[in-house]
Amino acid sequence: MPTYMRMGTVIVVCALVVTACGASGGGAGRPIARSGADSILEVSRGCQGQNAEVEEAVDHAYVYQTWIGCGGIGFARSTNGGLSFGHPLTVPGSAGSGYYPSHLPKFGWDPAIAVAPDGTLYVSYMIERNGYAHPVVAVSVNHGASLSKVSAIMPPNRNNWGDRDFITVAPTGALYVTWDYGQSIRTRYPNTVLQRSTNGGKTWSHLVAVSPGFPAHGGGVAAPLVVEPGGRIDVLFWTLGGDGIKHPKLPDNHIYFTSSADGGRTWSKAVAVQPAAGSIGRTVTWIDTALGIDPGGTLYATWDTQHPGGDIGWLSYSTDNGRTWSPARRVTLDHDNAEHIMAVVGGPRPGTAYVSWLSNDAPQGFAQYLRAFSVRAGWLSAPVRVSRKYGSLNTWPGDTIGISLLGNGGPHGPRVILSWGSAVNRHISQIWAARVTP
Repeated sequence: MPTYMRMGTVIVVCALVVTACGASGGGAGRPIARSGADSILEVSRGCQGQNAEVEEAVDHAYVYQTWIGCGGIGFARSTNGGLSFGHPLTVPGSAGSGYYPSHLPKFGWDPAIAVAPDGTLYVSYMIERNGYAHPVVAVSVNHGASLSKVSAIMPPNRNNWGDRDFITVAPTGALYVTWDYGQSIRTRYPNTVLQRSTNGGKTWSHLVAVSPGFPAHGGGVAAPLVVEPGGRIDVLFWTLGGDGIKHPKLPDNHIYFTSSADGGRTWSKAVAVQPAAGSIGRTVTWIDTALGIDPGGTLYATWDTQHPGGDIGWLSYSTDNGRTWSPARRVTLDHDNAEHIMAVVGGPRPGTAYVSWLSNDAPQGFAQYLRAFSVRAGWLSAPVRVSRKYGSLNTWPGDTIGISLLGNGGPHGPRVILSWGSAVNRHISQIWAARVTP
């Protein structure tokens, strides 16, 4: 959900050897500062104005980044595993969309990205045109060298409310997009909905409700998703409080898991993921859910709560396809009201995962952290700060950060690539990327 206010500091934590740190001037895709083998790169250099809210995807040596910026939705790619990035471009159709809601600028927002098994790249984002708020999907068939607009994913009625899309691709090549839909921009009444395409995004199904209580009482927003090798779709969504819903089917301000075994047509009963850990504050504006999966099928959920005890980032995992979830493990160690924008990715081996977050827990500003986890051994280290320089507390870095596994990395083991927004120079936020080696 985009918002133009001060957001949380970037933090990345891991049981890893940090091989890239720092952020200061530099060329597009060129090293900014060095520590160990790799460097932090300024991915968005060359884009005027603010750059924020990054998402990323990896396909072998190709690393793709997309974000709000470059006059619309920015995009850049690396062809060498994140060692350098090419000049950024603006995703087709994402500029000059008109105002929606009234505080948003005239361009697309909330980008997401996914790669199909055949290497086809898809970038989705939200836009408002002619009274319809909806996702749009652009495609690349040349590994991100260029993008073309494919299609709009249309809602059933005009003057609707729409926000935060997520996109993924099944092993069969089927595309799935979740987004936040409300029948009226005036009343909102958000619901998590899903639409699918079986022809590369040319046409899309009617929307299907994922969160219960559609259309008036769902309350589901911000729904990341993954597709398992067998085709099962897994979704983690958040029930948003304070939105005027008087009788929600699910308690507000918690996260819930659901899945579909029939291509998104029907959904399992939503399971609350460790609500005893606390509740999400009603004024939270960043994306408060993230979902990952490892090669063995273990699912990992991250989120942060504000009550009780201040803002705390959490991790829980499921080894039985989301039917039950482990006790919540505290990720963040600070004891304050700092924001924590969480992200998670499954590790290279069954039972392992990496968790990152962005937070403003330091008085100097935003910072990025990473941390490694094992189902058998628990946390493998204390949080490690990846970024050396801090971003301005007064400049919005976005609601999401990127985290992906780069593979086993040869003799040096697996590598993780991280991306985040941060204003380390002149209160202009840029997108940064770093490779980290366990």
